[in-house]
Amino acid sequence: MERDIMSIQWLTTMKQSFQTDWLALPPKEAHQVLEKIALLAQDPTSDAKTRKQLKYIDPRLYRMRAGDYRIIYTFDQPYISLLGLVRRDEDTYDEEMDAEFIGGLNAEFGGLVKANTTQPDWERLLAPKEPEKKRLPEPITEELLTNLRIPKECHARLIPIQTQEDLLDCPGIPEDFLLLIDQYMFERPLVQVLQQPDLLLNDVNDLLRYKEGELLSFLLKLSPEQEKHVNWGMKGTGPTLLKGGPGTGKSTVALYRVRSIVQELRKEGLDEFRMLFTTYTNALVKSSEQQLQQLLGEDIRHVEVTTADKLVVLLLGRLGKQPRIIDHYEVSNFVQQAVKIVRFDGNTLQQEAQRQAIERLSIDYLQQEINQVIVSRQVNSLEEYLAASRPGRRVRLNATQRQAVWRVHETLKRLLESQNKETWHQARARAEQCIAKGFVGLHYDAVVIDEAQDLDPSVIRILVRLCDKPNRIFITADANQSIYGSGFNWADVHESLRFQGRTSVLRGNFRSTREIGEAAQAYLAGGMLDDEQVEREYMNDGLIPVMRVIHSGDEEVQLLSRFLPIAAHNCRLGIGACAILCPTAKAGKSIAAELTQRGINATFMTGPELDLSRPGIKVLTLNSAKGLEFPVVALAGFSHSGWYAYVPSNIVGEEREEFLANDRRTMFVGMTRAMRALLVAVPSDARSPLLRGFDGQYWNLGE
Repeated sequence: MERDIMSIQWLTTMKQSFQTDWLALPPKEAHQVLEKIALLAQDPTSDAKTRKQLKYIDPRLYRMRAGDYRIIYTFDQPYISLLGLVRRDEDTYDEEMDAEFIGGLNAEFGGLVKANTTQPDWERLLAPKEPEKKRLPEPITEELLTNLRIPKECHARLIPIQTQEDLLDCPGIPEDFLLLIDQYMFERPLVQVLQQPDLLLNDVNDLLRYKEGELLSFLLKLSPEQEKHVNWGMKGTGPTLLKGGPGTGKSTVALYRVRSIVQELRKEGLDEFRMLFTTYTNALVKSSEQQLQQLLGEDIRHVEVTTADKLVVLLLGRLGKQPRIIDHYEVSNFVQQAVKIVRFDGNTLQQEAQRQAIERLSIDYLQQEINQVIVSRQVNSLEEYLAASRPGRRVRLNATQRQAVWRVHETLKRLLESQNKETWHQARARAEQCIAKGFVGLHYDAVVIDEAQDLDPSVIRILVRLCDKPNRIFITADANQSIYGSGFNWADVHESLRFQGRTSVLRGNFRSTREIGEAAQAYLAGGMLDDEQVEREYMNDGLIPVMRVIHSGDEEVQLLSRFLPIAAHNCRLGIGACAILCPTAKAGKSIAAELTQRGINATFMTGPELDLSRPGIKVLTLNSAKGLEFPVVALAGFSHSGWYAYVPSNIVGEEREEFLANDRRTMFVGMTRAMRALLVAVPSDARSPLLRGFDGQYWNLGE
């Protein structure tokens, strides 16, 4: 058995709690602790001397001596997980220290992986009175702040602080610094520590590089389920599709897939190659580049990370055909003009029938039909359109109706050309046509497409055509997070996109708690595009989401000003961990302004302006929050906007159901941005079904 243990190549990971403890270590002790961690990586089992199994607490817990410090860890072949560092006082025995440490972490003996699901009394917590503040267990000192790498200019503001609440809400100090100090001051419940993600140490000496500021962050360790998909399907004959709900780690798997493809290309003897990684937002581009830098080292130079639309602009720019994009509102105006001047075919009765068919469709639906079905899928003739499938479109269109839509499409196209303007859908289709005709000499040895569900079929065709070998295309997608498209069949997009035997699903949710995930799924219901039954698994348990009915804008702001700080403090976070997601920019700006007037730091940000490092509450639109995550989320602002307040009377039947389904998916995406706490504020006069039907089985509905 000893020989077996010694022959294992142990890999070291650490929890965020250990990372904080490590930073707080005085430099002279750091080297001694690092030496012990290196020895631990050779053999983590108990020797009853320096390494001891804490059987009387839980057989999975171990402690290792390192001078005056004790390293608390667990291991499960081949991983060692560092949980925390504890200093033993001169007059304290190890056993007393263990009990104090574990007790301070509020663990239930023998039940380390079962979370404390005791729910707070939301009615009491949300009552308008100031809760009692919790004093810090020790003073904030210059030495502590220096060890934690808190900048010198922050020290004067931090040193006088005496309570946890004042610390977490300290103005003018970046959120990450406040959380570091809080995590050092207060032990986390062991259940929470075990639920923290594991950060992977490629080399234990990376800890020293991190402490000295040379290494800025660590990569996440993949779960066994995620790990098996990194190389899955690599030897297949075509592209691979990985599906999964919110928080399942599809994007993380995609990043590791890049490394696997690089390794495979190296094995084939390629020294020079090009890879493309596309993701959904500019914020995700930046974080993806940082993580790929750690995964690939110098090989990052072979990988281009970008959004699909930036690639479209690049391609058209190479041809001297820069896009002339107009926004959604301009497109609507052009569609309305096209409807007014369109000339239909046939006799008088046939023309009238077509006119009535168009009048029964709203401008928004007509615009979607033209952009998502005709332009994006590059339907080039009326005959093709009459025969085209329309997956995800609930309004059935007969031949007369399709003929009418086609004539409006042709009229709209002429109007835009006369003004030298185009839609994003047209620009993407134009770029794809240029690629198909070989006008652009651009290609990649491999292409990884993250979050493909909201990409135009035109864009997906571009990405497929740019890849030299179909089996080096890796796609992640979740149709139920689609907030722009109405769905499509992969094989209709490109003949190479046939995934028989090369489709898999991730089930484990690492982002949201079980309570948030199940409440969001119950809400989604009829809005699903992909109704495949998948057994969901959650890594974390927590608070039941809250829904409250509000009777005025003032009451809503009062609710937000109470819920967000309380929920953040309950998660031992500051106000900067909170986000408010609103249906429109107008609603978001109004709420941010009202909170600021009440002395609560809140900033409305558009997608391009997004700055997650900015202090205070982030206020965003629901659409711009896609791909992001926040510990505490509130969905609010529905009384400020008619978007969700009612369904227009001219939208009926299947068209109405399709709009509601799309908006329900948008709400679902907003809910699933929440990691630990969620609130939905519903106006008392809301008539939309989107703001009704919150099941008391999943939601705290108040009294």
